[in-house]
Amino acid sequence: MKWNKVAAKALLGLAVLANASWAKEVTVTDVAGRSVVVDVPVNKVILGEGRQIYLVSALDRDNPFKRVVGWREDFSQADPDNYAIYLKKFPQMASIPTFGGFKDSSFDVEQAVSLNPDVMLLNIEAKKATEDAKYIEKLAAAGIPVVYVDFREHPFTNTEPSMRLIGELFGEEQKADDFIKFREEQIARVTDVIAKANPARPKVLIDRAGGYSDDCCMSFGDDNFGKFVEMAGGTNIAKGIIPGTFGTLNPEQIIAANPDQVIVTGGMWDAYVPGGNWVGVGPGANLQEARRKLENLTKRVAMTGIPAVEHQQFHAIWHQFYNSPYQFVAIQQMAKWLHPDLFADLDPEATFRELHEKFLPVDYVSGYWVSLKDAK
Repeated sequence: MKWNKVAAKALLGLAVLANASWAKEVTVTDVAGRSVVVDVPVNKVILGEGRQIYLVSALDRDNPFKRVVGWREDFSQADPDNYAIYLKKFPQMASIPTFGGFKDSSFDVEQAVSLNPDVMLLNIEAKKATEDAKYIEKLAAAGIPVVYVDFREHPFTNTEPSMRLIGELFGEEQKADDFIKFREEQIARVTDVIAKANPARPKVLIDRAGGYSDDCCMSFGDDNFGKFVEMAGGTNIAKGIIPGTFGTLNPEQIIAANPDQVIVTGGMWDAYVPGGNWVGVGPGANLQEARRKLENLTKRVAMTGIPAVEHQQFHAIWHQFYNSPYQFVAIQQMAKWLHPDLFADLDPEATFRELHEKFLPVDYVSGYWVSLKDAK
């Protein structure tokens, strides 16, 4: 028994030395163009947004939370249904320390330091707030490098670099490459057809989080869902009105644009707006209730007399496609709505199921979109 204890200690020491020898110092360039020195592969990570788990889970499929020592508390609030799916399979995630946001200054630097992470991943939209509060300097003083990624502000510029960057940090470059290749192939199934057919482009309003508030309507300029529309063969009516990625259209602008189709982004947002008029789509959604709420949104002043309402070309799709590397699924579904004849054989649901089967640790559950056109 004594020999076994000695041997065990020796083996433990060798394992520690081996892990140290495997780690190497590299300089990475994040999506903000910053050069950051990090020891890779990282073993302890703080996620500056909980929804970064959408990609992390594809890199650490066996246990997406094995490196996560802290994360922002947004996954459970913004996407409670997927949170519940992950929680059922990985109950340990409930014990991971959480923290608030950066823009409201509720992020606790001392808490982050106490978790002793190898790196902290921040979304690019938090950059100004983190700079104003000097979080980067404070974390750097404790030896914690910060790396910016982006799936939201400019997803078709930054999603692929963000995936490669996190893959490098995790020592999972091949998994990241495989995901990127799959993503490219699925986008091409739409864009190649549109380029060849050059169809007439219907005018489309993206109603961002329609029903979340009484205001109408938040939308997207020439990026994110606004770009999805163009890739799927439509014309985004907000492209020339909203200068950046995010902005707002007033009812008069919508009525004047006379959109042929409206696509509302929706989710289960009881944590933010209990009992709100938002359209609850997502895994396991009650699509009958979602369709009822979607129809109610056609009665707003901004929708008066537009062809999209008259012809029931009024749809809702999962909002979180805007903030994840799964955007290609939304592009496929939008293409089917905009050009049903061109994409009669395309099955976005099968694509999303394949994504889960090949890359993700949880099973696919349907419910991510609904349309008044499908109503009987």
